[in-house]
Amino acid sequence: MRFLRLAVPAVLVAATLAAAPPAAAADLPYQDPALPVATRVADLLSRMTLDEKLGQMTQAERASVTGGDITQYRLGSVLSGGGSAPASNNPTSWADLTDGFQNAASATPLKIPLLYGADAVHGHNNVVGATIFPHNIGLGATRDPALVQNIGRAVAEEVTATGVDWDFAPCLCVARNDRWGRTYESFGEKPDLVSSMATIVTGLQGATLGGPASVLATAKHYLGDGGTTNGTDQGNTQLSEAELRAIHLPPFQAAIQRGVGSVMISYSSWNGSKLHGNQFLITTVLKGELGFSGIVVSDWNGIDQIDGATGMSATDVRSAVNAGIDMVMVPTAWKSFLDLLRAEVNAGRVSTSRIDDAVRRILAKKFELGLFERPLADRSYLSTFGGTAHRALARQAVAKSQVVLKNSGNVLPIPATGGKVFVAGRHADDIGLQSGGWTVSWQGASGNTTPGTTILQGIRDTVGSGTTVTYSSNGGGIDSSYRVAIAVVGEQPYAEGQGDRPSGMGLDSTDLNTLTTLRNSGVPVVVVLVSGRPLDVAAQLPNWNALVAAWLPGTEGQGVADVLFGAVPPTGKLPVTWMSSASQQPINDGDGKTPLFAYGFGLTYGGTPVDTTPPSTPGTPTASSVTASGATLSWTASTDNVAVTGYDVVRVQGSTETVVSSPTTSTAALTGLTASTAYTFAVYAKDAAGNRSTRSGTLTVTTTGGGTGASCRVTWTPNSWGNGFTADVTILNTGSTTINGWTLTWTFTGGQQVTSAWNATVTQSGATVTARDAGWNAAIAPSATAQFGLQGTHPGSNPTPTTFTLNTTPCT
Repeated sequence: MRFLRLAVPAVLVAATLAAAPPAAAADLPYQDPALPVATRVADLLSRMTLDEKLGQMTQAERASVTGGDITQYRLGSVLSGGGSAPASNNPTSWADLTDGFQNAASATPLKIPLLYGADAVHGHNNVVGATIFPHNIGLGATRDPALVQNIGRAVAEEVTATGVDWDFAPCLCVARNDRWGRTYESFGEKPDLVSSMATIVTGLQGATLGGPASVLATAKHYLGDGGTTNGTDQGNTQLSEAELRAIHLPPFQAAIQRGVGSVMISYSSWNGSKLHGNQFLITTVLKGELGFSGIVVSDWNGIDQIDGATGMSATDVRSAVNAGIDMVMVPTAWKSFLDLLRAEVNAGRVSTSRIDDAVRRILAKKFELGLFERPLADRSYLSTFGGTAHRALARQAVAKSQVVLKNSGNVLPIPATGGKVFVAGRHADDIGLQSGGWTVSWQGASGNTTPGTTILQGIRDTVGSGTTVTYSSNGGGIDSSYRVAIAVVGEQPYAEGQGDRPSGMGLDSTDLNTLTTLRNSGVPVVVVLVSGRPLDVAAQLPNWNALVAAWLPGTEGQGVADVLFGAVPPTGKLPVTWMSSASQQPINDGDGKTPLFAYGFGLTYGGTPVDTTPPSTPGTPTASSVTASGATLSWTASTDNVAVTGYDVVRVQGSTETVVSSPTTSTAALTGLTASTAYTFAVYAKDAAGNRSTRSGTLTVTTTGGGTGASCRVTWTPNSWGNGFTADVTILNTGSTTINGWTLTWTFTGGQQVTSAWNATVTQSGATVTARDAGWNAAIAPSATAQFGLQGTHPGSNPTPTTFTLNTTPCT
């Protein structure tokens, strides 16, 4: 999401809102907090006019609306884009601002409160004085989900103090190309790491929505924005469905399991199709398959890009809403959106049932948050806004995020007492530079943009009274009398789009000249790299005695000094693979390219790797003694300079891996396998620290024995037109045991022919059709479902199949 200061375009004149029945007393069912949310939603929805429903689906930027607009057009949400703040940018003024909008919403007949949104992506970063935490790439380096959850809780408290109810965070993108200008918004390059950091959702929302300082979290950007070709922002992710699911979907699944309240759609495309209009990914996968019941929100003017033409059109509006978007972020052209959507509904091109589904989702979250009872800012949290406890937490996060990449001669840690320390580099004494983009303004800026502790101040506060600290931005004045030179250099602030690096990814000439000056002095040089991604520094690295990746630490630079001087030992691990040169991009763990530093690398003091080079991959496993109950696996033991102490045998299901055995020898007996079922296993080698190798060759074990049936029910939902049709198919396991691997067969009686399918492999022979699981959806637990869909043609009629067979057993 972004904020651009654009002139408000000419808009269509909205139709006069129909009068709604007045809520004369506070005893209507939807006003009763004792009733279930579903009951309250149903009652309120039944009282709403079409215009009130459309208003609820509309999100405007605060600078383009007045309180009168809120009341007249019944708007459901207002947001502050990046850098959009009240004239006096402080927490109290923010609370006054949001309360004013809420009071306008309460003046409507039905008194439906607003959802006020903002991008609090590393703290409540729009507000001067907020605690600014490390950007996500630094948090990924901590490998500490509990810490990240605590950060979410602190952010929620500061957000709550200002009356903001909806946080457009966390970004759960999996960054696969460091040229992408949003790389720092990603926790890392692997889906398992990013998924583990979904704990921040629980921190933001609390155990349940509506509790103390509970803020609606947003998983963004759905789906695949970190995988675009060339790392181009808003670009095209060219992947198969299986690859998209394996790499980019797991973090969203993790967020949904934690009850995330909203999901924001990505600007990007998937194989040429804009995500904002992708009904399959939004409705079929997200809402259907994953069971997401919250609000799907568009990105800033994101629907405008669907038809490929400039500006918002009826096609954009119709396509976005029909695809499954519930709340549409139309910052300035919100009146045009209302008129266009009303016309589409009246013409029957957007159904009233789709409108009701969207509004039902929006109202449910407002009820769950308790906004009908408590719409105004909770000013009790103003006293702790940007306070000591939150800044101490941020300092801890900064220290845990530091990754020591080089430490020749154990120059680190630097003794805190005695001698002279020289500090250089523009980033050493600049809160704005060390915080990066999305800090007070959208793109960020240099200078003292918000209160905090610079890295230089942290160094000065750490050294003893007998140590002299000298600072010069360009290194001027250094001589051989200094014990060490600390160069704090890196990237200038940026955010999406402007942060893309299609060409060079190295340090600029100013920083390189500073480093040359320091090196020429003969003093040991420690480089602290402040950046939102790995930089191309391989050519300069031999000239440095030490290198520390500080990422974008935020306002608490003391955490950097804590590690430099050994007050806190370094434990950070690379959340991304560090390139040997920019020409390697994209480079990711396991792709066969030789990095400068591997994913997971990081040194402790004394030169010991935190995450050692993984042990060799074991040889391709083989299977013997395959029976209906199990199989024996064996493989070649690894030998290299890292001692192998054991193995993990994992069962592979799509992108999910489950450890089923951890032997210390190169054989494993597996039990509990179901007859006539295919299983895929992989073997990892481990060292004494528990570090695992990259995946070995996999082995598919197909057990022998009699067929296994299943108790099941199949739901077939067709949609026909002309000579074409689609069908959504749901398999319900009505038995008491898990179905591991499924094959569903049926017969067409109307001459239908399948042309494509999703979430299953579908083949057809004559009138007989066979659908097999896609791997990742092979297991169906008791009372659970598996879903897939297909598209086809028919000669004029499309009768629904009457019999289905699942793994040789008839289904109802």
